[in-house]
Amino acid sequence: MRVPPQPRTVPEPSAKASGRSGRALDWFAFFVADIQTGWGPFVAAYLTATAWTQFDIGLILTIGTLAALVLQIPAGALVDIVPAKRPLAALGVACISGSALLLALWPIFGVVVVAKLLHATANCLLGPTLAAISLGLVGYRLLSIRLGRNARYLSLGNAIAAGVMGGVGYAVSNQAIFLLTAALAIPTLIALSQIRPDDIDPDLARGGGRLEHAKPSAWRSVLRNRTFLIFASAILLFQFANAASLPIMAGLWATRLPETVTLILSICIFGPQFVVVAIAPLVGLKAQIWGRRPLLVLCFGALALRCAIFAVTGEPSVVIAAQLLDGVCAATMGVLVPLVTADVMRGSGHYNLAQGMVGAAVSIGASFSTTMAGFIADGFGSAAAFLALAAIAAAGLVLVAAVMPETRDN
Repeated sequence: MRVPPQPRTVPEPSAKASGRSGRALDWFAFFVADIQTGWGPFVAAYLTATAWTQFDIGLILTIGTLAALVLQIPAGALVDIVPAKRPLAALGVACISGSALLLALWPIFGVVVVAKLLHATANCLLGPTLAAISLGLVGYRLLSIRLGRNARYLSLGNAIAAGVMGGVGYAVSNQAIFLLTAALAIPTLIALSQIRPDDIDPDLARGGGRLEHAKPSAWRSVLRNRTFLIFASAILLFQFANAASLPIMAGLWATRLPETVTLILSICIFGPQFVVVAIAPLVGLKAQIWGRRPLLVLCFGALALRCAIFAVTGEPSVVIAAQLLDGVCAATMGVLVPLVTADVMRGSGHYNLAQGMVGAAVSIGASFSTTMAGFIADGFGSAAAFLALAAIAAAGLVLVAAVMPETRDN
């Protein structure tokens, strides 16, 4: 009887495979979050101040969303193919810095389209390269712990950058936010340069195993993986239920509490970030002890509960408290999305291609979420929209609890 060939086992890195590289990766994650925050909620305010119409602003954001959807999978495949991950990460940083500089200096439609495309390219590169460097640096045995640290530093960077950039925008100008974003590429690249290339195992960084360059073979290895398809479907449902929840609540507050809506939303955004900073390393540890599926069940349960609370009340104090559940979900997903993907693609050589497919599922779920929830809210009220989102979260919980197997390798 012919035994099918088994994927080559890649040795795990030494536990001391450079503390310097690990600390440098911490700071790289921190500064990556900084420069990504600059392109976040400040863009619409800046373009509005430069006399852009809301239609043109919406068109730019739509172009960015579509570009990210198209580029996710090719970017993941590129990260698999290119052995040196640090240059790809540096390219992503340079793209964000360049896009911010273009936006600050020439806020005209054609240039801003180019800037948004550069930003989408950077986002599609930086997620897979950060996870690939993490896996190549510490191996499977310590990956959950490493991803917990990544999530902590990413959220810490987001929270601090949002505060600093908001202050810069208030004290100087909105344009200064994007000049600062461009300048932050310098410490980001310095942190990246401190990660020793010899500490990153190139085989581990793509999931181990033999890399198949033929595209049909690569796609088959991913799309025939039943556990991966279940997990990607669960992530799509998560984003479907999650993405529209706070925007719908913001629209509700804008009509009921127009004077204080900005302050309340700021608290709703900042609160979960600090929850992630507090618990992300613990999530990484528990993922290794309990397994992945119990944490996924907890995450979907927290999301369903949060949407149900939003359906019952729009009282700001209650919603702010419920928003802390979003921090639980963000910490859990920040660790488990790259971790479970690494589990199910182990030995395939296509870890980052699979990450790109999960990223595409995230984009699709988020797009459906805002469209469907907005339609229901307009026709039947915000409570009905939140109940629909809660039902989708409950469907994801059932999928994970009843169908998805545990992926932790004992």
